[in-house]
Amino acid sequence: MQGHQARKRFGQNFLVDAHYVAKIVDAVAPRPGDNLVEIGPGHGALTRPLAERAGHLAAIEIDRDLARRLSAEFPPERLTLHVADALEFDFATLGPALRVVGNLPYNISSPLLFHLAQYESLADLHVMLQKEVVARMTARPATADYGRLTVMLQARFRVSRLFTVPPGAFRPAPAVESAVARLVPLGGAKPRIADEALFARIVAAAFGQRRKTLRNALAELLDEASIRACGIDPGARAETLPVEAFVALAKRASVR
Repeated sequence: MQGHQARKRFGQNFLVDAHYVAKIVDAVAPRPGDNLVEIGPGHGALTRPLAERAGHLAAIEIDRDLARRLSAEFPPERLTLHVADALEFDFATLGPALRVVGNLPYNISSPLLFHLAQYESLADLHVMLQKEVVARMTARPATADYGRLTVMLQARFRVSRLFTVPPGAFRPAPAVESAVARLVPLGGAKPRIADEALFARIVAAAFGQRRKTLRNALAELLDEASIRACGIDPGARAETLPVEAFVALAKRASVR
């Protein structure tokens, strides 16, 4: 789409390298009849091959100029376009077994992932993000990248990094490397979290100040005896705990 100036406020960096377009589409492996939604289709680099292989997809585009051009190119039977902010969009309206694909704007990547994580209708997600964000998503306990985003996502998804994408694959080129991640819901293996809001509060408080011990970080939610009752040392720091420990802490806090 010639003549469109990338808009910083929307975090627009358009994928233009055909090699990486093909790699992403092959990773998604869309099939006819799949319930696909693309977040931020932009110039349609991914939209075209996704629509070709799936037959139809939905797309969410916040930029009205780009949405108008996409509407002119794709007939409704190939593309259902929602002109909306993905952070506020109700993905449940798109139906079950939803497959999400997107080159996510770096400036909203974490809140958008938190927003998507609340939906039970997801079949999988294939998203391109800043490489450092993907490192946090896939981190293991007791590593520098392990944090709130890690725990919140790994409590719901199996997360894997597929491959990196260099800055030169985009126009304009971002200042950082990107990576493509796959997130698959844990299904029956998902830990039982009775109170999702309380779980989120526990995780946020634990990582709010990384140098604090759990006894200090969680003082408003759990006393030291309650932390010990979970089999966890109150003197430990959040980044040393596996996801299951946060689930146990939230369960304990819910019965206080």
